[in-house]
Amino acid sequence: MSRDRYVAHPDAETDRHYAAAWRVPAAEAPDPAPPSTPREDTPEADPGWLLGDDEPSRGGDAVTEALPQGRPPRRRRWLWPGVAAVLVLALVGGVFFARDLWPVLFPPDYDGPGTGRVVVEVADGSSTRAIGEELVAADVVASARAFGDAAEENPNGRAIQPGFYELRRQMSSAGAVAALLDPATRVGRLDIRSGTQLDDTVGVGTEVVPGVLSQIARATCTVDESGAERCATVDELRAAMAGTDPAELGVPSWAQEGVRRAEPNRRLEGLLAPGPYDIAPGTGAREALEAVVRASAPRLEAGGLVEEARAAGLQPYDALIVGSLAEREGVPADFGKVTRVIVNRLAVPMRLQFDSTVNYPLDRQTLLTSPYDRARPGPYNTYLNLGLTPTPIGAVSPDALRAALDPEPGPWVYFVKCQADGISCFAVTPAEHDANRRLAQERGVY
Repeated sequence: MSRDRYVAHPDAETDRHYAAAWRVPAAEAPDPAPPSTPREDTPEADPGWLLGDDEPSRGGDAVTEALPQGRPPRRRRWLWPGVAAVLVLALVGGVFFARDLWPVLFPPDYDGPGTGRVVVEVADGSSTRAIGEELVAADVVASARAFGDAAEENPNGRAIQPGFYELRRQMSSAGAVAALLDPATRVGRLDIRSGTQLDDTVGVGTEVVPGVLSQIARATCTVDESGAERCATVDELRAAMAGTDPAELGVPSWAQEGVRRAEPNRRLEGLLAPGPYDIAPGTGAREALEAVVRASAPRLEAGGLVEEARAAGLQPYDALIVGSLAEREGVPADFGKVTRVIVNRLAVPMRLQFDSTVNYPLDRQTLLTSPYDRARPGPYNTYLNLGLTPTPIGAVSPDALRAALDPEPGPWVYFVKCQADGISCFAVTPAEHDANRRLAQERGVY
């Protein structure tokens, strides 16, 4: 057995430790390591390494020779040029990122009141963001976000109502918000009041009360870039009403039979419910009329008109007529009693003898009629004819329609306005009715 050889070590104590732990054959033993000396390629030995020098500041190849066998020499690095390159790239990237982010953080905005005219629709239920996007598409504002910020800053910025607005192109966002809150910029708007007839009527004195057709015609008006105004006319609307099949105009099925029987120029009376409507400016006569008729039907039916009328043995169209008579003859507090008088008289049968029906074809809103007017034959003269009028005689409010469907119980067959606020006195006998009339005259009601 060959004798083992131990590798020498500078530290004798450590050498004995290694000799005890490892037995290395003499043929494989490495040469003794040189005494430990500072490495010339470390930061402490060579400051030039930090400066990126390719050659060590001193020692020539001594560093390489001092490295342990099998360990590659450490490669030199160009440190500061690399760092500088990274910083330049980061700076360039930041510039491009900021360029893209800037419009988001600080959206553009037009300055000033704008120019020209443009009509924009605010759809029902639109969010501020959706309104802003619509304005951007029409070139009213430059940024939906800028418009949203302006709306947030305005105390009423969230109170913008659906409808059509005439605005200017390239307005400031704050100006656009203010314009949308200004009723003067609202276009295509009409508001039908209860009792209003299709045609214009004469009110107190010589005052002309615009009818529904005039209101629709006005709502269609639009102004082009030259400043010229274009509107559908009342005559065009009347021609569309008379010449178009009721079903094509949107008349509901429960009213079509009565509408076809009526005089063509009055066939849509009462079917245009009270309330606001929005019509796109520039809309043609037929389209505008159809838009209002179709929007009216669900309003009339909302209170259960069709179901409740049929449950009571009435035609829904007849209930609409009764409601229109109550609307013109009484005040809301008396609607239930007035409709009861109508029902009681029809049951007798007894003529209704309403001045409102005589005045209807005369386009008058006065309370009284002359003996000449009451003697003039015509389908709306309830002094001469039994039964209801051929059509309603005006727009019917929900309260009047409710009273027609559910009249107040009572035996009354007479009534007369006996108070200055329009309240009527009701009677069962002719004698009671005469007493109420004298009371009304004493009070100066008529």
